[in-house]
Amino acid sequence: MITREECEALDAVDPLAAFRKEFALPDGVVYLDGNSLGALPARTPGRVRQVVEEEWGRELIRSWNEAGWFEQPYRLGRRIAPLIGAEPEEVVVCDTTSVNLFKVLTAALRLRPGRRTVLGDGAAFPTDLYIAEGVTALFEGARSVLVAPEELDRHLDGDVAAVVLSHVDYRTGELLDMPGITARVQAAGALMIWDVCHSVGALPVELGAAGADFAVGCTYKYLNGGPGSPAFLYVARRHLAAGPQQSLSGWFGHARPFAFEPGYDPKDGIGRFLTSSPSLLGQAALESSLDVWEQADLTAVRAKSLALTDLFITLVEGLDGIEVATPREHARRGSQVALRHADGYPVVQALIERGVIGDFRAPDLMRFGFTPLYLSHTDVWDAAQQLAEVLESGEWREERFSRRGEVT
Repeated sequence: MITREECEALDAVDPLAAFRKEFALPDGVVYLDGNSLGALPARTPGRVRQVVEEEWGRELIRSWNEAGWFEQPYRLGRRIAPLIGAEPEEVVVCDTTSVNLFKVLTAALRLRPGRRTVLGDGAAFPTDLYIAEGVTALFEGARSVLVAPEELDRHLDGDVAAVVLSHVDYRTGELLDMPGITARVQAAGALMIWDVCHSVGALPVELGAAGADFAVGCTYKYLNGGPGSPAFLYVARRHLAAGPQQSLSGWFGHARPFAFEPGYDPKDGIGRFLTSSPSLLGQAALESSLDVWEQADLTAVRAKSLALTDLFITLVEGLDGIEVATPREHARRGSQVALRHADGYPVVQALIERGVIGDFRAPDLMRFGFTPLYLSHTDVWDAAQQLAEVLESGEWREERFSRRGEVT
């Protein structure tokens, strides 16, 4: 069994250890829920205060020009591009993941006239399923078909227009083969749309190298942009050249928004996927987080992620009632570990009371996210020890731990 002293020795030579000071983490807490909501960067309050007090409070409407508010969606997109293996002109920050998926999916269907099937994973995060269902209802004869990723190939026929898959499974943390799946989808004549919400900031994402057509992602998980922070979308340059048409034709995507013309004329390039005015306070918070990410080496982030998840799996497998649902193979694992337990919800609540914060997904998954920039090997050891004590003591059986909140 690995000792706490051995974990302390690993922390002493951790090349990412200095990043911990970049985050405002509460004392006495081991935060293992960065796969749902990232921790607060220490520099974020100051940046948001600057936007509120100076750019908005003092400069008022002049800040659209003088503080660069109008260009902010593009500027942030260029900063996210290296994190997802994209070219700067292929990414824009705007709206939410759901809204952006709607936009790229409507564009994809129009790029494949005559094809009317959208394939998705029936176990994917529900917003992807709901948006696909809503989009296909708007196109005559279109349909959304849900399949397991391992059964994808036998459903790839001449009617499939697009495939929507999550790079990392939000429940189990399983990492899919982005290049391989993309190649097979495109060989069948369909377009590949990736949801990278659970991989961006957790591991190197290579949309360009994989040949992906479209992608969407959020910034409030591993990227630490804050609750409700803006999402982003990616469109491969080859498709931008074709002038793809998406269905949310708002004024911010117009070629001449301040001409106030009655007819819609979309911008060239990625700007045609903008819809409405950006949320500047949310984008300011994201901007400060990206200041941190631009100092991080994604290769080192991935190496530490695998080390932390390896450590946690080693420490918890064999505990009473626990089944590890996350793949052991590095090539198939994101940056979280999911554990099955018949009474997972109250176990997680008992852990949270002890200062170890994870979350629960029905019916029986306890999820623990591992964020290498602010977690240590010692944190992981302590979390595993607390889980062992919760299970051994049976304290999770107390009635108060079974009371369900709106958010689990």
